[in-house]
Amino acid sequence: MSYDPTSHLLLTPEDAEAPRRVVRLRELGIGDAPVPEFDDFARNLARVTSAPYAMVNFIDEHRQYFAGLYTPAVDQAVELEPSGSTSAQPGRVMARDHGYCPHVIVRRKALVLEDVCDYPRFAGNPVVDEIGIRSYLGAPLMDRTGMALGTVCVVDQEPRPWGRQGLETIKSMAAELVEQIRRRELGAV
Repeated sequence: MSYDPTSHLLLTPEDAEAPRRVVRLRELGIGDAPVPEFDDFARNLARVTSAPYAMVNFIDEHRQYFAGLYTPAVDQAVELEPSGSTSAQPGRVMARDHGYCPHVIVRRKALVLEDVCDYPRFAGNPVVDEIGIRSYLGAPLMDRTGMALGTVCVVDQEPRPWGRQGLETIKSMAAELVEQIRRRELGAV
């Protein structure tokens, strides 16, 4: 959990479910390596929402892992960490206290930030200054056990009027990916 010392705002929420989530993700065999089907899903999510960046994100106690990632410029993984990072897999790993997906996991519901700068709690997130993120749209991946496994999300470096349509789209796409994960668990994929 991280705090902004100047405002005493909780920037990254506590996630008591993280240890159980790690066990569940291991059972499913996801969350620590790129999954080509998830990259394809992220590409489609970006297309459907007209967003430049899309991710399928799994979160543990310390980090976020983008098992599915789409960026437009190179149609592959992008460096999402600050320059100088020593990550073994650039572009796929981000600190848990960066970004908005940890909030989605703990809230267990979709989050729409049309302009993150309109929300003091979110405007102070490192992704604003370090990466230039200005808008976010994400939804949790709720599996059959009731656990929030991760998120699907899109971001932009410009404010975006996602609106109700964006919210419904991201929730629908999350449900679609949860079904894909369920089929994967059953060995049908």
